[in-house]
Amino acid sequence: MGALAQAYRRFGEVDAAGQLYERVAVALSESAEALRAIEKAPARKRRPELILAALHDLALAGHAPALAAAYAAADADAAAAAAIDSLVRLTDEVVDLVARRRPRTGETGRGAVLHPLVAEAAHRAGATAVGLIDVECGAGFNLTVDRVGITYDTGPALGDPSSPVQLSCSIVGDRPAPERAFPEVVARVGIDREPLDVTDPDDARWLRACVQPDQPERAARLAAELALAAKAPPLLLRGDAVELLPAALARVPADALPVVTTTWALSRFPAQRRVRFVERLEAAAAARPVAWVSAEGVAVAPTVPTYGDRPASGHSILGVAVSDGPVLRTEAVGRCWSRGRLLAWLGQEVATA
Repeated sequence: MGALAQAYRRFGEVDAAGQLYERVAVALSESAEALRAIEKAPARKRRPELILAALHDLALAGHAPALAAAYAAADADAAAAAAIDSLVRLTDEVVDLVARRRPRTGETGRGAVLHPLVAEAAHRAGATAVGLIDVECGAGFNLTVDRVGITYDTGPALGDPSSPVQLSCSIVGDRPAPERAFPEVVARVGIDREPLDVTDPDDARWLRACVQPDQPERAARLAAELALAAKAPPLLLRGDAVELLPAALARVPADALPVVTTTWALSRFPAQRRVRFVERLEAAAAARPVAWVSAEGVAVAPTVPTYGDRPASGHSILGVAVSDGPVLRTEAVGRCWSRGRLLAWLGQEVATA
């Protein structure tokens, strides 16, 4: 129990420092009853961010009204007391939630990187219509990339200026993101072992529960993303992305270019599975044109050049791959930081370096 208490205290004092969850996590670390309740969850499911999300989910669902009220009032002391009471009283419900859920954070706001990448891939392939296939899709927010508005601090504004989802991105360097015409999207397919259906109230509530209750800006951004995705829900394929890739490609009409997107997804795959993923794409390319765009850590995406950057550099490489017969012609076109909030577009001059 000592290690568990230490993990919760560290989460509060380090990861959630200065936030409402700091007081809540520290209070859980000091409560023997709360720690005993947490220990009823599987060992790998006892992480603070997951237990706290489960409690938040129960509060949002109306099962922990005192906790919901404390969160709404941003009353840290009341939230700490209510969290302990709710956890002890609703132990079985918390354990059930964490057993079948995982934390879902950072799934919004990737369109600022994806929009120019998809447009660039379509431009290189000469395609006017595409089918988007997102790997490790989560709730499928990447599949609305054509329907968001994007403002860069330098260069063009892209997308839909009237969209409820408005993203901003800072440009690093003197080259703006290219202003390519975005193709028509005729198919939206997501692949995930545990996809989230934005039209399902439980799945949507879980996404909201993974946002800390004292982060209204993030909550508002998530609400906008949920509403946008719900207007045109994607086809969700549940299972292993490598194995399901041919089935996903088959869902794209023959006269459209399948564009597979991976944003910090391949790092979850063992190295051999990453190679197998590319092999599957190349096998598909023997029968029809395909494209792959990626935002992955340095040296994570096979065949994507790294500019000589080091894997521990803290940024990601942007890749565009378009098939030439059975071969994927892959280039690196830029770097990004903070999951797409900072973008350096470098283009073709150094793309194969």
